[in-house]
Amino acid sequence: MLAAIERIGRDRRTGGYRRFAWNDADMELREWFAGEAAARGMACEEDGNGNQVAWLGAGASGGEGASGGEGADALLLGSHLDSVPDGGAYDGPLGVVSSFAALDQLRRDGFVPSRPIAVACFADEEGARFGVACAGSRLAAGTLAPEKALALTDVDGCTLAEVMRARGRDPRRVGRSAWLDRVGAFVELHVEQGRALVHSGDAVGVATAIWPHGRWRLDFSGRADHAGTTPMEDRRDPMPAYAATVVAATARAVDAQARATFGRVVVEPGGANAVPSRVSGWLDARAPDDGALARLIDTVLVDARAAAAQARVGLGVTVESASPAVGFDTALRERLAAVLAAPSLPTGAGHDAGVLSRVVPTAMLFVRNPTGVSHSPDEHADDADCAAGVDALATVVRELA
Repeated sequence: MLAAIERIGRDRRTGGYRRFAWNDADMELREWFAGEAAARGMACEEDGNGNQVAWLGAGASGGEGASGGEGADALLLGSHLDSVPDGGAYDGPLGVVSSFAALDQLRRDGFVPSRPIAVACFADEEGARFGVACAGSRLAAGTLAPEKALALTDVDGCTLAEVMRARGRDPRRVGRSAWLDRVGAFVELHVEQGRALVHSGDAVGVATAIWPHGRWRLDFSGRADHAGTTPMEDRRDPMPAYAATVVAATARAVDAQARATFGRVVVEPGGANAVPSRVSGWLDARAPDDGALARLIDTVLVDARAAAAQARVGLGVTVESASPAVGFDTALRERLAAVLAAPSLPTGAGHDAGVLSRVVPTAMLFVRNPTGVSHSPDEHADDADCAAGVDALATVVRELA
């Protein structure tokens, strides 16, 4: 299945993937997901937020499950298929294809589940196009306001509402998803984004928690001017203030054993021979606990304001997303760790499972990543470890269903 989608959204120059919400690659992947569901006799639905859910033992409209009844008892598996710019092949897709593969394995073994099972493909998990991570699952869970989501814009200035209309979707359907009320537990399999399993020597692990994290946009506003004729002392240049903030944030994160990353910057007007009028940078910040994250952001903003004052430029700060620490359901994760005889480990990465943990009992499985590299074309998992992940997920389904 990974080979079947290997070409979709792949950039020939970098080898990385550019599967952004509602672009051509995303639409092709949606067709692939629906086809895989149909091939297994699963009823597939797409909610108003673009999330796809394939049901085994329950119709998309809410039919009876294998247990003979309806209600909040379905076991949900799955992940996402979108990517960051030039992302890898495993972040997200491994969880989706492993869910289908686990169900295939169980079916070959003659396993009959005692509850409905569903496989989800969540929309826009990475937030690469509209800037808000896990938008699909946040909307489904009711933790992202529809009006805020629909007003988000991409780099071309197109709103999410406009893009959805262009793809034949009705923005009026955006909002909390009724299908989630039928889910009693969610288990997401994901490639590890780190090397904890390499060090422990295990192919599969169970997540304990997700670090708190968020995304802040810093807008430094100055005055455009000529690069050759304007003396340095007469400039109101936002670039030195931005650059000083990046350096300071890096030092602060090192001291706090946290994470601070400026991975995107927009310079206006963008001329090589012009002093910029505006520099906007996006800070991705993460820390081991909520207090540590709050302290990191406070110190970074103090540094940013001082740098802006020294450069005689303005500074505006916008919180684009903020997610508190997530501790996965203790009983569920301990049960899975025991049945799998797998180690437990935290993660600094955000996931749809972290969002859904606020509304349903949730757990995560990680598959070993030999280099620990992620969000890069070098992201990898060995075939044997992927197979171990499928076996583990099948064991989880047997245990829970």
